[in-house]
Amino acid sequence: MEFGETIWVTICESLIFACIMGKIVALDYGQKRTGVAMTDALQIIASGLTTVATTDLLVFLDKLLRDEDIERIVVGEPKQSRGNASGIEPEIMSFIKKLNEQQPDMPVVRFDERFTSKMASRTMREAGLKKKKRQDKALVDQISATIILQDYLKTTL
Repeated sequence: MEFGETIWVTICESLIFACIMGKIVALDYGQKRTGVAMTDALQIIASGLTTVATTDLLVFLDKLLRDEDIERIVVGEPKQSRGNASGIEPEIMSFIKKLNEQQPDMPVVRFDERFTSKMASRTMREAGLKKKKRQDKALVDQISATIILQDYLKTTL
């Protein structure tokens, strides 16, 4: 096999692998808003998708799961600095229960999201965003979901 043929075979194998892999969605669940991020088909790149009103989250996910090939959903697990569950945990567990009832075949996993909001704010500052844009809580939630997903990919895949 020649060099060019080797590259072509590798590309074809990658495309076939991408076709059988689903994307991964991550959620930074909040009382008012939930940040949403999603990987590419190869599960290499995590990108912010949107921020959704938490009251509309199940409807949004239902449509997303119909429109995209999603393999699993990662839900951020907020903890206090000492590792104790945060105050929003009962709401998150209630949401996950409803999601499991609505989508019984969709795996839902938890992932530690400590300090993601602080990291998102720092990322925005380092990117040179103006103060007004950095105060956009929806954008912070979306970036936080992206950080959760990036960290998940780094540690589990």
